[in-house]
Formats: sequence, C-alpha cells, structure tokens
Amino acid sequence: MIDPDSEPDRLFTDAAEAVAELQARYTAATGFLRGHFARVMQGAFPEGRYRAYYPMVSVATGSFAKVDSRLSFGHVTEPGTYSTTITRPELFAGYLTQQIGLLIQNHGMPVRVGASDTAIPLHFAMEEDAHVVGSIEDTLHRPLRDIFDVPDLGTTDDHIVNGSPRLGPDGARPLAPFTAQRIDYSLARLAHYTATSPAHFQNHVLFTNYQFYMDEFIDFARAALRDPASGYESLVEPGGYVTTRTGSTGVQLAKAPQMPAYHLTRRETSGITMVNIGVGPSNAKTITDHIAVLRPHVWLMLGHCAGLR
Repeated sequence: MIDPDSEPDRLFTDAAEAVAELQARYTAATGFLRGHFARVMQGAFPEGRYRAYYPMVSVATGSFAKVDSRLSFGHVTEPGTYSTTITRPELFAGYLTQQIGLLIQNHGMPVRVGASDTAIPLHFAMEEDAHVVGSIEDTLHRPLRDIFDVPDLGTTDDHIVNGSPRLGPDGARPLAPFTAQRIDYSLARLAHYTATSPAHFQNHVLFTNYQFYMDEFIDFARAALRDPASGYESLVEPGGYVTTRTGSTGVQLAKAPQMPAYHLTRRETSGITMVNIGVGPSNAKTITDHIAVLRPHVWLMLGHCAGLR
C-alpha cells in the first residue's frame, strides 16, 4: 500500500485555524490521488495500490457541566469522544467554522484534527466533471479497484441521521449526521440530477413539479439582478450558465436534466435555489436525501401537493 506521509494530529481552540488544517489535509490527500492517477494515465506502471484518507475532526469531553440543554446544535449531549470524517472543507467552510466554534465555546475543550482511517475513493478525489473508470481500464486493461479505492455503497448509508449510529473502532460516537463518503456520494448525484455544481446551492431551497413556477422564479431572479439593492449576485442555470448584472457566461443546455435547478445566489449562500423535481414521491425523496448533506436552512414544496419541512 502506498499512501502519503502521515502527519500527527493537532489540537485547536480556534475554529478558523481548525478548518484551515482540515483544508490543508484534504488538499494534500486528494492531490496525492490525482497526481498518481495522472502519472498512471501518462503511462507510468503502478508501483502498488494508492490510498489516501479523509481528514477527521473530533472532540472529547468528560463532563456534563458545559452542556446547555436549550441548544439544538453545536454541542454533544453527554460525555464521551465524538468524531466525524470531513470532505470538501472549502465548500462547507462556513458551516464547519460555525459548528467547530460552538463546540469549543460550549464545552471549553479543544478539537482534534487528524487523518481518519476512511479511504478517499478516487472518484471523489477528482474534479466534478472527471470520468475515471473507463479511462484507466482502457489504459491498463485491469480493474480500477486494483490500484485505487472506489466508492463503497455498502457503507454509504444513513444509519447516523436515521438514529442508528455505530461506534467507531476507537469507541468514538458520530459528531455529524453524515460521513464524508456519504456526502461525496450525494454531491456527485446532485451534479448529475440537476446539472449544476453543488457549490451553487443556496441555504433556502424551493421544490416544485410545475414548470410555470420555475418560469416565474427565473423572471423574479432576473428582475432581482437588475436591482442593485437586492443583494443577489447571480443566477446559475443548468449546465453552469451564469447571469450577473454585467452579462452572461457559459452555454445553456439544449435538453433539461432530470431535475433542473436554478440558483439565485447571494453572499454566504443566503440566496434561493429552486428545483423542478418532476412527478412522483421517489423524486422528492431522492433529491432531499442528497440536498440534506448541504445542511440547508429551509426547504419548501410549492404546488397543489405541497408540504412543509
């Protein structure tokens, strides 16, 4: 097994510094995998099996004393060690900074940042538009999993958020509702279903299965962009077609994806995302299962069959 040089765990009492360390470790791990994949694709013979690990963050507390039972997040409910794997820290920087800051503040304890024992699948280490399976198998005439880790759907589940958490090998309890690999899987599916990058999703999400609601939202978004006082910065359409006050970039898709999404963006993802989920409860479950990993503030269904959550 060939893996990056290990770095010792570090303790932090500053949330921003902890997130910066998570970012540095994640960048190093994914860069390791991308670099070796590129060399293999250029003709280098694999020297072994390449593996890098998700970063993790954990907190340990031995007392109930600092827990305020009125808090709905940013704390752990009882003494113990809690940890979670982390992915795409640049995408979740605001969320991570807030949550880690509250953990430090509410428990009076530092957080620990290090490497987990969960391997990063090569697919999730690559850029969003990369396609790796056919590439390497055509080049080497051997399965990808002989050389790199691949997604393991057997462990990519909702056992934590569904209320059936499992202790880690070291006895640690889950610190977050979703693991890194579960998040990466959903981010990939969101890009596929909506034809937009997960980075464009906003904290206020609207769902509908009526196209005229989408048309009205697009008109509203364009009007908002013409108003400098609105605070809105851009409208992102399927395919990455982006409109700002100064013009548009990209190419509009000729055919709509399965569940097209439009994003009226604002600072700190405080804008509005609208998704046409089409018809059928399975679509509603599928899209909410995947958007949930982005931790939106609210989502709302519009239409005759609307419901609140």
